[in-house]
Amino acid sequence: MAKAGAILMGESPGRKVKDKLVRYGVTSGGIFVLVTLILIFFYLLYVILPIFSSVKVTSLQQFTTAFTTKAADIRVSDSNDHLFRLAGDGSLSAISLTGTAAGDVVGTVNLLDDVVSIGRTLPADQLYALGGESGEVLIAKPSLAVTKGNNALSLSYPLGHERIQLDPKGQPIVSLAASVRDTQAIILGITADGRARAALFSETSNVLGGNGTNWQSFSFAISGLPTEVKDIAVTPDARTAYVLAGEKVYVIAFGSTSGWVREVVEIEPTGSQAQQLALLSGANSLLISHSDQSLSQWFETRKGGKRELVRTRNFAVGDSPVTALIPEYTRKGFFALQQDGQLSAFYTTVKGAIYREPVFADGPPQQIMISPRADRLVALKGNDWQVFDVDNPHPEIGFASLWQKIWYEGYPEPDYVWQSTSGSDEFEPKLSLVPLIFGTLKAALYGLMFAVPLALAGAIYTAYFMSSRMRGIVKPTVELMEALPTVILGFLAGIWLAPIVESHLVGMVALVVMFPVGMLLAGIGWSLLPDSWRSRIPNGFHVLILMPVIVLIAYACFDLSPWLEQMWFAGDVRAYLSDEWGIGYDQRNALVVGIAMGIAVVPTIFSIAEDAIFSVPGHLTSGSLALGATHWQTLTRVVLLTASPGIFSAIMMGLGRAIGETMIVLMATGNTPIMDWNILEGMRTLSATIAIEMPESEVGSSHYRVMFLAAFVLFVFTFMFNTVAELVRQRLREKYSSL
Repeated sequence: MAKAGAILMGESPGRKVKDKLVRYGVTSGGIFVLVTLILIFFYLLYVILPIFSSVKVTSLQQFTTAFTTKAADIRVSDSNDHLFRLAGDGSLSAISLTGTAAGDVVGTVNLLDDVVSIGRTLPADQLYALGGESGEVLIAKPSLAVTKGNNALSLSYPLGHERIQLDPKGQPIVSLAASVRDTQAIILGITADGRARAALFSETSNVLGGNGTNWQSFSFAISGLPTEVKDIAVTPDARTAYVLAGEKVYVIAFGSTSGWVREVVEIEPTGSQAQQLALLSGANSLLISHSDQSLSQWFETRKGGKRELVRTRNFAVGDSPVTALIPEYTRKGFFALQQDGQLSAFYTTVKGAIYREPVFADGPPQQIMISPRADRLVALKGNDWQVFDVDNPHPEIGFASLWQKIWYEGYPEPDYVWQSTSGSDEFEPKLSLVPLIFGTLKAALYGLMFAVPLALAGAIYTAYFMSSRMRGIVKPTVELMEALPTVILGFLAGIWLAPIVESHLVGMVALVVMFPVGMLLAGIGWSLLPDSWRSRIPNGFHVLILMPVIVLIAYACFDLSPWLEQMWFAGDVRAYLSDEWGIGYDQRNALVVGIAMGIAVVPTIFSIAEDAIFSVPGHLTSGSLALGATHWQTLTRVVLLTASPGIFSAIMMGLGRAIGETMIVLMATGNTPIMDWNILEGMRTLSATIAIEMPESEVGSSHYRVMFLAAFVLFVFTFMFNTVAELVRQRLREKYSSL
């Protein structure tokens, strides 16, 4: 009897063990979930933080070589194992950088006997251009050939072994710039008497089928330039040249057989003097050093239907003049060497210097150059060489490039831009996360605009007005929709729904207006029917009356859409919106995404909100009705207030689902990273960008780590929304718990 009493009182030992096991299991599961979230958080930080690391320049090796002639130019080989030293007398030497052989001269060749000038060439071309006393130019490209286990210095001549006679009068070429690419080449020289001469080369087909490139060349004079020229540079597309003379930059445009001064730009309105110029990677940007210890970046933009060279940003370098500009080969970064020995590093999309140290305390070197991989700096002072290791893997990433407007090359003004890849190695990556965050919020907003009214209205009717029998059918059916794969919804939205919306856009707008109007009229008409008719429909089944009304309204709107479009918009509503209101239209737009995402989010909001409303204690409803309140008053002033914590949680859960949605926005948005609230244009979200670009990104690259940063931002967004939702829900629960 005592044992039976103990069992009835819940004191069975087996039951206690089960309770403890369940309690420990639930607690352990919660702890493991929390630990997993923390580990995800810190792993994301582990991958992200390197992109914000500082630049490091450390001395790697030093050696001395014995040359009697002064060096005019130095280069680093692609593999960082050799140096090329060009002397003022035209002799080119290769110097080893490896191990105990560092400083050994591998070979020496003489390029030109009567050298007058050594031309400016783009680092990526890896060419030497030399101007002679009689107006001729030689273009050569050095390389190291392995012969019987030994390295030997060899030369190739992209434009041919013969010297190019740039000036027919035979005047010395005192200033020179050149670029040679696969299909075009350009040479620009200034003669001793101040004349400008240019030669353009274009590839022609080889009729004999040989392996060499055949060039067609045109040589001509350029008028309109001053005789005193400080510096010159040419672009690799053989379309433009820049000449620095006095306080002006002369922009020269080239046709197929001629060249002319297209624009003259005043660069020093403040009175400081321009010292030298350099082209950044890709030759779309021009760097100019100034006597007031500053640097400026210039590039061409289109204004008023024509291209103009504009000053886009300034770089402050300190209190000492700049003696050398060292642009990187494939990135928009550069180093600046100052007269006091200070070395600074900059990147065009990052505000301020990313590195600044007095590396050369005993005075600046005569020559300094960066390696093609941007991981070595080589400095030469006399015959003393110093090699530095450069740790600068992510110079393009900074607060400004991620979160602020940046003026990118060729753009008319600063803007938020996401464009991570291109077909060119000289591409300027644009990694602003703002368009992606904007697109994420835009997609979530339009999805909720469709889902929240529909889901909450359905939850209210199902929980408060619908019969138990009907509720037992409707609620499981709606919840079953949540199991529908979002990839199917995205596929249907992009392939099936988007063309329908495009061809029946007026009908879609009419549908938004006619749905509530039609249902309101149906309700008014139902209330005017005799009681004997209305009593035939059981309470809770009135929703069945609206179904044919909804179908008829939808059919009428879509059937009348072409007629309305022809009558009001001359048969083309998209052209009307573009011409009259300046509103663009994309087939895969926010309207399509809103409908598809709304369908995906409706079951989540409906299920949670319906449970919250249905769970309102019956005595509150009965008491309100007993005091004379109508069903509507009871709903709005008692039921909804009591259920408001659950309803708010439902909306926030739907928001979290919409922000994290991937497949629908991936397949139905067009993935255009634009910032426009226009519902008829697309967007690009964080989740879709991660899904598209993560498989293609190089592990450890800036792009790869920014993808993790996007995931981190998405993680933080979800955490913040859930935290705010929980705080508001608790407040609402405390406020209305006394009802």
